[in-house]
Amino acid sequence: MQLPVILAVSFESRTDKGTSMASIRELHRQLVNKERSAVEITQEALDRITQLEPKLKSFLCVTADQALAQARKVDAQIAAGEEIGLLAGIPIAVKDNMCTEGIPTTCASRILENFVPPYDATVVSKLAAAGAVMVGKANMDEFAMGSSTETSAYQVTANPWDLERVPGGSSGGSAAAVAGGECVVSLGSDTGGSIRQPASFCGLVGLKPTYGLVSRYGLVAYASSLDQIGPFGRNVEDTAILLRAIAGYDPKDSTSLNVPIPDYAQALRPSLRPKGQIRIGVIKETFGVGLDSAVKEAVTKAIEQFQQLGAEIQVISCPRFRYGLPTYYIIAPSEASANLARYDGVKYGFRSPDPDNLLDMYTKTRAQGFGAEVKRRIAIGTYVLSAGYYDAYYLKAQKVRTLIKEDFEKAFAQVDVLVCPTAPTTAFKAGEKIDDPLSMYLSDLMTIPVNLAGLPALSLPCGFDDRGLPVGIQLIANVLQESRLFQVAHAYEQSTTWHLHRPQLH
Repeated sequence: MQLPVILAVSFESRTDKGTSMASIRELHRQLVNKERSAVEITQEALDRITQLEPKLKSFLCVTADQALAQARKVDAQIAAGEEIGLLAGIPIAVKDNMCTEGIPTTCASRILENFVPPYDATVVSKLAAAGAVMVGKANMDEFAMGSSTETSAYQVTANPWDLERVPGGSSGGSAAAVAGGECVVSLGSDTGGSIRQPASFCGLVGLKPTYGLVSRYGLVAYASSLDQIGPFGRNVEDTAILLRAIAGYDPKDSTSLNVPIPDYAQALRPSLRPKGQIRIGVIKETFGVGLDSAVKEAVTKAIEQFQQLGAEIQVISCPRFRYGLPTYYIIAPSEASANLARYDGVKYGFRSPDPDNLLDMYTKTRAQGFGAEVKRRIAIGTYVLSAGYYDAYYLKAQKVRTLIKEDFEKAFAQVDVLVCPTAPTTAFKAGEKIDDPLSMYLSDLMTIPVNLAGLPALSLPCGFDDRGLPVGIQLIANVLQESRLFQVAHAYEQSTTWHLHRPQLH
């Protein structure tokens, strides 16, 4: 089904009304000036969820009562004359692999079907402290393993631009909810591209921060050396505001970085001038075989636009970039096989009802509780960590990981930001790749090396293909250079109208 695009003209006429269209700053202005209440804004988001969920299936759990209670609290603060932060009263979705006290956290898996955490993840506590209104838990690929949100044990999320296509994964629910206007911003997690690829497929800005910038406490682990929580927004500023709210040191996370957190939104400027101040490197290895021609065209035009804005463009070689995929599919499953060993039916989650003995209970619980993709990755991980294969696979993969990092270090000695396509294609149809794991894994070809190196990277809308499906360009920066990413992305965004386009949903 071909969905038409609402162009910038009609967007402008709808900005003032409707949560689904307004930015964080615009909604904040409305709240402070008492043009609208937080309850009204929240109710509007909840009504839209009720209207669209039968089609989109973005959410596994909608927290309407809690959301309205949070909104009333914000309204009481405004009525009392208290100052509120930018995120106060803003409807937000949280991916269902982040713990939420008293609210189910399933990781879209049967094995955690009725699991209700006794505590909040650090990012969830931070959002609550900022006054953000959580409207629900977003659907995802089971345990964040997938690139299409089709491995969820509960439902398949649709792409708001074309309901027959996938929103990307594994944070597909978080992306679809923002693109469909069911909330203003959302949180996802990114282990190999799980924020940036859905952002590209759904026409959003999505950022994977520097490893350790955002606390992972309360994030259900998939691959601990790669996982990172990050924001989705419809524009760069919204994404920057959300990152600032969740970033920062957390003693509960041993990988957390103790560094000052800048006001990312303050650094935004509409230009990259004076000329040559920003050097952008184009990764030549990402423009080879397998790249969709429409994606190539849109990304090439975006690079030309960066040049017009004052950036100096040069072609950069990262020769080991292409080894990212095989390296990832050794390291990530290895870590997953260890992390997922805890789901055995003993302490929490699903337990097989009729086991003959303890060993049978373990076997049946895991066989019935995990889906096919999770089992596949656990099996791969267990195999490569076994005594005879550890050196041949795991150790070798870690060495290649170091070489990929070195490629990036050499590149950043010459340029400030690297660019390439976010994904090789636009959104594909649901069911198209589900029986072909290798084809599915290739969706993350461009995003994985960034996770292996622990770098920040952002996907930015840069056009559409001939079917009206969004295309994303990926910007990569050196460690803790998020401000620079936002600066470059914002300058491009302000000179184009891609971020103003909306899918037409009724």
